[in-house]
Amino acid sequence: MQHGWPALYTLLLWWFSTGVILYLNGLPRATHKWTFGAATVLLGVALLGVAASADDTRISGAYLAFTSALMVWAWQEIGFLLGYVTGPRRVACPSGARGWRRVGLAVLAILYHELALIVLGAAIALLSWGQPNQLALWTFAVLWLMRLSAKLNVFLGVRNLNEQFLPEHLRYMHSYFRQRPGNALFPVTVIAITALAAASWHSAVASSVSVFDATACSFVAMLLSLALLEHWFMVLPLPSEKLWDWGLRSRAPHA
Repeated sequence: MQHGWPALYTLLLWWFSTGVILYLNGLPRATHKWTFGAATVLLGVALLGVAASADDTRISGAYLAFTSALMVWAWQEIGFLLGYVTGPRRVACPSGARGWRRVGLAVLAILYHELALIVLGAAIALLSWGQPNQLALWTFAVLWLMRLSAKLNVFLGVRNLNEQFLPEHLRYMHSYFRQRPGNALFPVTVIAITALAAASWHSAVASSVSVFDATACSFVAMLLSLALLEHWFMVLPLPSEKLWDWGLRSRAPHA
């Protein structure tokens, strides 16, 4: 079960943590500073978890490294959605912006967020440098690359933008998205993610790897599989937001 349990754990953590973040983000603005403060405390705990698991190649070490990396990722998600870690540009994209000007304005809208990702990724790399357990770094790297792919695709244009996930104070971000049936980058990213997921699953089930490596590869493989699912959600006519209806309920009384 070194494959099944990590896969199930990843699935449940992905679904539940996304819903919790959406729920907290939908609460009144007065609560956001407390949410961000608590998330920052958890960020410190998560970084301690990364450091503590770096030399641990037991199965428990894999779970700790993976969970800690997700907690680090959750901090930047919360910081972005609450509007504390976005960018110097906090207004909508001008309707006439095209080409590189639109690219530059979009970068300014998320610049602090991107810099935070670099700092957090560097912190995880330093805390696990030269250690046998690199799962925290792999996890953060997968999340980073998959989020970058998603950002590029919604910028270039996809069918489902899921703008309902954006809170009122970030609605201007929608102006940097583009709604269209698809774009030339989408099939390339889907093929690449599929190949990475297949390679990770192959490594997870290989008979020559240790139990720790099988567990670690299963975490990464499942994370890539979920990223592939999220990419398909961008273009297929499916109500994917229904998965997190319970997380969006906190917005209803304040609409």
